[in-house]
Amino acid sequence: MDSATPGDCIRVEQLELFARVGVTESERANPQRLTVTIEIWPVTSFNDLHDDIGEAVDYSAVAAVARDFVTEQRCKLVETLVTRLADHLLKSFPLQRVQLELRKFVLPEADYVAVVVTRETAGNK
Repeated sequence: MDSATPGDCIRVEQLELFARVGVTESERANPQRLTVTIEIWPVTSFNDLHDDIGEAVDYSAVAAVARDFVTEQRCKLVETLVTRLADHLLKSFPLQRVQLELRKFVLPEADYVAVVVTRETAGNK
């Protein structure tokens, strides 16, 4: 299996999620709407996929895993939540690298608050 070209990236833009996240117990009492943009760099180059989904990282599976994982979490900080999600995706799929932007719609004066993390597998650090 050839390693992917650095530019071979899949992007899932603004996936809607619901999570119990917040500093106070009342903020965590009910799931809040969040969105996440997921960028993943697969281990296998797009040139080596042979037009076969079995060779590719299935982005619908990535979205489902992200949604399920976030739903199960109980975090005070969005920074903790997004870090855990990045680590989980790296463990769940053959990826070199993942970058996530998690948005929380909590400040009335702002469109959203976003946190961004980038993580790589041990061999790519």
